[in-house]
Amino acid sequence: MSEPSIIEALRQEAIPLAADDQVEALLHLIGDAGVVLLGEASHGTREFYRLRAAISRQLIVEKSFDAIAVEADWPDALQASRYAQLASSDRTADQALGGFQRFPQWMWRNIETIEFLSWLRLHNSQVAAPECRIGWYGLDLYSLRKSMHAVLCYLDHADPDAARRARERYSCFDHLAEDPQHYASAARFGLRKNCQEEVLNQLQDITAQAAGHLSQEDGSVPDTLFYALQNARVVKNAEFYYRAMFESRDDSWNVRDSHMADTLEALREHLSRRKGSPAKIAVWAHNSHLGDARATEMGEQGQLNLGQLMRQRYGGDDTFLLGFTTHTGTVTAASDWGGHAELKEVQPSLPDSVERLLHDTGLHSFLLPLRGQASALRAAGMRYLERAIGVIYRPDTERISHYFHADPARQFDALIHIDRSTALRPLEYSPHWKPREEVPETYPFGV
Repeated sequence: MSEPSIIEALRQEAIPLAADDQVEALLHLIGDAGVVLLGEASHGTREFYRLRAAISRQLIVEKSFDAIAVEADWPDALQASRYAQLASSDRTADQALGGFQRFPQWMWRNIETIEFLSWLRLHNSQVAAPECRIGWYGLDLYSLRKSMHAVLCYLDHADPDAARRARERYSCFDHLAEDPQHYASAARFGLRKNCQEEVLNQLQDITAQAAGHLSQEDGSVPDTLFYALQNARVVKNAEFYYRAMFESRDDSWNVRDSHMADTLEALREHLSRRKGSPAKIAVWAHNSHLGDARATEMGEQGQLNLGQLMRQRYGGDDTFLLGFTTHTGTVTAASDWGGHAELKEVQPSLPDSVERLLHDTGLHSFLLPLRGQASALRAAGMRYLERAIGVIYRPDTERISHYFHADPARQFDALIHIDRSTALRPLEYSPHWKPREEVPETYPFGV
């Protein structure tokens, strides 16, 4: 197909989105899938967060989804989850998000996340059984020190002797748990012993405790033990991840996405045992984690990702991968790792990109189904440039820093395109992030 004919076919296939909460057409496409992965083309775009929240609300209300899993550290997200499930002393969603202190704070400490957690708490307040309340869980593995502390806190109450053994094992890190990259560097270059054996032994001990519960008649693991087990898994995989960072980018990427996939699978199994039927989970993460890596140039180079692993483990009928794209607008991002959140202009998408192709339809915001041979993009069988903005955005080197080649029709089951998008609103202000005229007058300056 020629490009003009593809664009005309896309106009016919596109389903306009008149409002954030009009997601009925998407629910029909999702069907009976039990793992719905909701992406984002940046970590700082307001519309992506709002639409994921709207979709998740509908999945919970209309399709009885059981949990939300997000690209965030397990201990920090668990604090927010306990608030949403009416099981913490935090009095506000802002307080419940207090664990998110490391860079990039704005990724979860933002107005849209506050609004969703507040809705989730209100929804859960109408659910009588605590075990049936919807949680908001983290999939990531950066929380080495916090997860070690959480394991010890659990064992101090549950099994003091096991807590003593865990302290001995985790003491292998000494003070370097505060700076895992420094630890990994020293271990990689032979300046100190690595802690691989210690963290593995600790994970095996807690796994054995969980197995003991599963062998009993009711066959269930208490939530507190499951949370401790997951923190022990984070410690083990984080130790491996930080050492892998000194091997290759592909190695560390694969460790991280494999951990997210294992965490999601473990969470689903835990909730399914409690529920007595397969649990349903919605996932919030970047397109680069959720779009099937086998359809990208990174996959050709050896990278795998969460979306690919979910399709492989659960099959196409039980998974649904939704990507998001934008042509231009504003975004919240830093210029360097560890830098301040800035309000940045998003450059118009490049020629030969899928974003430019969708922009050329002349439509502002729409849903584009991709599953099935009738899809124009699938029929074309072409690869396009695709933009990925993470927590850093460098417009001056955009082609090298933010674009890669992909076949979006194989990468996702559907796309949502927002032609002109706006920046995510962080809770913490700085001179580097200043609201502009398009921000509503109701913007909460006092937060």
